[in-house]
Amino acid sequence: MAEMVLKNARIKMGTSGAPSTTLSPFLRSVTLNYSAELLDKTAMGNASRRRLAGLKDWTATLEFNQSFNTSNINKFFFNLVGKAGSSNCYISIRPESSGVGSTHRYYGKGLLEGYTPISGGVGDLATFSVNILCDGNLTRSSNTQPA
Repeated sequence: MAEMVLKNARIKMGTSGAPSTTLSPFLRSVTLNYSAELLDKTAMGNASRRRLAGLKDWTATLEFNQSFNTSNINKFFFNLVGKAGSSNCYISIRPESSGVGSTHRYYGKGLLEGYTPISGGVGDLATFSVNILCDGNLTRSSNTQPA
């Protein structure tokens, strides 16, 4: 098994179906959660719990260094809050930025739950976190296409 150190993840986001804005230079951490509801179908006569897999769900939590300069990362996230329909938040997450064929890619359409542009105390590094909530399937690929 090949272990890896997460030090060069690649995050792209956009609102038009193909994530086109690279946010990796500001990224501090990424957490991608993928799950399914487990519905209890236990009935009389069962000696143990019985379950049935229900709807799948995913969330992405991203932490960034804040920037209010011409990079427009602040404007980018401010304008994504609550966007729905065809202008949802499309996201592409790769554990490393190396060649397309050498890593996996996770891709999905979600909604930005909220954005806190300013938070911290005197002397703190300006950072912010966002939560992207699922609004469709999460796709995993071996990067046969550029992302």
